Amino acid sequence: MIFGIAAIFSVSIVDTYFVGQLGTDYLAALSFTFPVTMAVTSLSVGLGSGASSVVSRAIGANNKTYAKRLSTDSLLLAGLLVMFISAVGYFTIAPLFTLLGASGDVLTYITQYMRIWYISMPFLVIPIVANAIIRSVGNALWPSLIMFFSAGINIALTPAMIFGFGPIPAMDIEGAAISTMIARMVTLVLALYVAYYREQIIELCKPDYYVFVASCKSVLKIALPAGAGSVINPIGIGIVTAIIAGYGADTVAAFGVATRIESFACIPMMALSASIGPIAGQNWGAGNKQRVIKALQYCYLICVLWSLIIIAVFYGFADVFASLLASSDSVASKSTDYLLIVGVSLVGYGWIIVSSAALNSLGKSVTGLSYYALRTFVLYVPLSLAASVWFDERWIYIAISTSNLVSGFLVAGYTLLWLKKAKQEDCDPNWSLNLLN
Repeated sequence: MIFGIAAIFSVSIVDTYFVGQLGTDYLAALSFTFPVTMAVTSLSVGLGSGASSVVSRAIGANNKTYAKRLSTDSLLLAGLLVMFISAVGYFTIAPLFTLLGASGDVLTYITQYMRIWYISMPFLVIPIVANAIIRSVGNALWPSLIMFFSAGINIALTPAMIFGFGPIPAMDIEGAAISTMIARMVTLVLALYVAYYREQIIELCKPDYYVFVASCKSVLKIALPAGAGSVINPIGIGIVTAIIAGYGADTVAAFGVATRIESFACIPMMALSASIGPIAGQNWGAGNKQRVIKALQYCYLICVLWSLIIIAVFYGFADVFASLLASSDSVASKSTDYLLIVGVSLVGYGWIIVSSAALNSLGKSVTGLSYYALRTFVLYVPLSLAASVWFDERWIYIAISTSNLVSGFLVAGYTLLWLKKAKQEDCDPNWSLNLLN
């Protein structure tokens, strides 16, 4: 999963690098799109979490037929929802980004990029759900290979589409969106092929209406809170982007550069959150609660160790990373400030995403949602807003760092207490599957 997620995030880094060559306004436009595209992607991840949760528990309870039905219905549900969301998004580009603080040429570039991005949404959402289903049966290799292959196509096409190559005309920022769409189309074909032929976890038949509705209810019970929880983080980033917009285009561009580098640095912890779901779901469904607790404790420890590595790397090379992606020295300097200040707090963010993913897989997605709400709406946004009123952007970065640490410690402590209490309660080992029925 680390390699697969790294490949996907490398696409964002490559887009940032090449779009940055077009100028600061283009880079600012891409920075404005980041929280919105991340929010939509997070909704997809929520649907994947819902599907993975119910399918993994069905697998753990040794009910393959039910797992196959849930997988198929989850993909149909994802297809229906994505058509609605992409249509709404396409026709609300200008008012949404105007609300976020974009204007002039920056808004024009955003519109050019997002029109294509929304058209390609089905090719993003359905593969995310399909890959989550494949992982839920215990296979993380093929989803990672698919992600890696898709990223390779995207990275190869991006400079050609942006600057032109041979018969391909230069399309500027639209080229970045088109290359992403082509790569997503390949991902869709590969993910459905593996799910159907290799894992045999989906079936090609018309679903019974009442069975489909029941499956949707089971998936949405997890997916809606999980998706909302995933969306909360980019919403917070969007609000903070709007706050930072008051400091000028350079600061917005720097924030976009820094958050992309930050996301790349968090990849191993994101891989843990993707991995803990199938492990927790299958073992919980089989009644092996102690294994769930042990796995989560190991995840917390790995987050600590990786965060120490991040701190060391940022203090040695943050300016180098920022300079590679920034469109000017000013943008690079501001990005470096963010990485040095926020980098020390990423262990807290890691604990939050791992804890939330574990509880989602156990059917406690509302609790997972509350974790993200605590970090974003109780700490991240209010502290950032307060810092912007009295201080410069460095104090906003300090507010973000404080939010990560405080919320992370609270979440990790509560999660372990809840799991240990649940372990002591006497209940049917298959209780989580019974809830689905």
